[in-house]
Amino acid sequence: MIKRIYPVLADFAVGETSRPMPRARWCLRYQEASCTRMPRFKLSLLVRSSASKLCTMADANGAMGCGLQAGARRESQSELLGRRGRGQRRAERRVEAFENRARQPIRGRGRRRTDVVIYLAHSSLMPRPAPQAVLRRLASTFTQRPSPPKSHLHAPLPSNSFPQGYVLTGLHAGVKKKAGVPDVAVILSTVQDRKTAAAACFTRNAFKAAPVLVSDEILTKNGGYASAVVVNSGCANAVTGKQGMEDAWAMVKATDALLPTKEDHPQTLVMSTGVIGQNLPISKILSGISAAQASLGSDFASWELAAKAFMTTDTFPKLRSRVFKIKGVEYRMAGMDKGAGMIHPDMGPASTFSSAPRQLHATLLGCIMTDAAVSPRSLQNALTYAVDRSFNSISVDGDMSTNDSIYVLANGAAAPSAAVIDEQTDPEAYEAFKTELTDFAADLAKLVVRDGEGATKFVTVTVKGAPSYGDAHRVASRISTSALVKTALYGEDANWGRILAATGSVPFSAPTPTSAAPVIDPSKVSVTLVPADGSAPLPVLVNGEPEKVDEVRAKEIMVQEDFELLVDLKMGEEQATYWTCDFSYEYVSINGDYRS
Repeated sequence: MIKRIYPVLADFAVGETSRPMPRARWCLRYQEASCTRMPRFKLSLLVRSSASKLCTMADANGAMGCGLQAGARRESQSELLGRRGRGQRRAERRVEAFENRARQPIRGRGRRRTDVVIYLAHSSLMPRPAPQAVLRRLASTFTQRPSPPKSHLHAPLPSNSFPQGYVLTGLHAGVKKKAGVPDVAVILSTVQDRKTAAAACFTRNAFKAAPVLVSDEILTKNGGYASAVVVNSGCANAVTGKQGMEDAWAMVKATDALLPTKEDHPQTLVMSTGVIGQNLPISKILSGISAAQASLGSDFASWELAAKAFMTTDTFPKLRSRVFKIKGVEYRMAGMDKGAGMIHPDMGPASTFSSAPRQLHATLLGCIMTDAAVSPRSLQNALTYAVDRSFNSISVDGDMSTNDSIYVLANGAAAPSAAVIDEQTDPEAYEAFKTELTDFAADLAKLVVRDGEGATKFVTVTVKGAPSYGDAHRVASRISTSALVKTALYGEDANWGRILAATGSVPFSAPTPTSAAPVIDPSKVSVTLVPADGSAPLPVLVNGEPEKVDEVRAKEIMVQEDFELLVDLKMGEEQATYWTCDFSYEYVSINGDYRS
């Protein structure tokens, strides 16, 4: 019977069967005999099931026994048994709870799920066995789905769609261990007859990384002008103290040396992404920056190399370009970003324009270049507005990075004789540029969500009928970051109760001297599933009343990679949109193995 129930364990374990447990529950005890490099262990397999299900469950979890076979190395022992001390007592309490549960009557405990609990305990080295680890498997109704293919999200772009007056490249400097993988990017504006305007939105995390602090200082001293960007991936240069600041300034100085014109003030903005708390291999990076001069270019291959140098856990380089016209003048815009995990940005404008409204916005890095001429203040205001409706409206896991940064450079190379776009002197041209920048930033931001770690869904969360944009945005953010909502998305479960619970947990705007704080009315809220193919939406809650949901239709919508969750508060006229993804097994695996 031992061989039939759990063949993997039976290969190394011999022992006796304990007394039968009532109502088809029993305990099989084994005493290891042949292991010479590990202490002897007593293994208990506690099964609550019918006999007909036992073999199936054992086969499904057969891999559990593989790490326990005779002759296992000390590494396996350490991994399986965990650590002593508080962890040991915690494991003991869990085992005791499982044993107490096994003694209880089956009635009222449910019969559809099978629990398998395996614990190990020293049997010969201690007076009383001390459990060190608990491994648990629960039978499930679905299996892990692979992430959808993403190769179609990156394709060659026409070289004439990139803005004029920029050269750039990406190369391997040695920050990343794998040879040949780009980890340093250099972007230069080559325009010499006018200054290149620059704008930035930085993380509002209290632990701002050195490149964030340095870049903010440069923009402040230069009054909103900068001509270059240098990026490294593989090391965040965050929480690195005085040495981190010195390294960031060294990167600025090395990149300034590549510019065609020399200025009194530093002209390079810095970006870093990777592991927090580690110092940069600065000598390798400085050598890489110097070597970049030989490979600078303006074609698609050069832009692609730079985009690849941004990547960490990304699965594809995120690069986009577009051509647009303002008052008959043709301009171009191109940009790249990176991000797949630690994504829930909260960025505000640079200190240069601290009087501008600081909008709420992992690691997420982005750099956008245009050949339009825009005044520094107008460029910053346009970027702040765009970021709030793009990068500030995405979430993969709800975690904000120390390094989040978005930069925009505008060099005016497309039309040297054209007037500078400014919101004061030409509001019409400014609004047109702001719209183009916002749409372009949203395209880049969506790529981050589609490449979310382990993501299998791309979900648009729209909240309408709010008293203000800020209220709508907060509700959409809360829904998008809810772990229960995101796991329901992965399970393709139309669990609108989780959406409603997230909606009701958000505080609305504070009261004003002339009006009370708005309060949500549950009897007016509606929730709808909207398919991306344009077919009929499926209401699941209408004016606070549950609808009789067609589960087949709901499944048809949620099985798709793209769909929308629409929440109508019926409290006002404002609305906001968020883009999010689901939580999968793969997300846990990636972040359990990768130090961020």
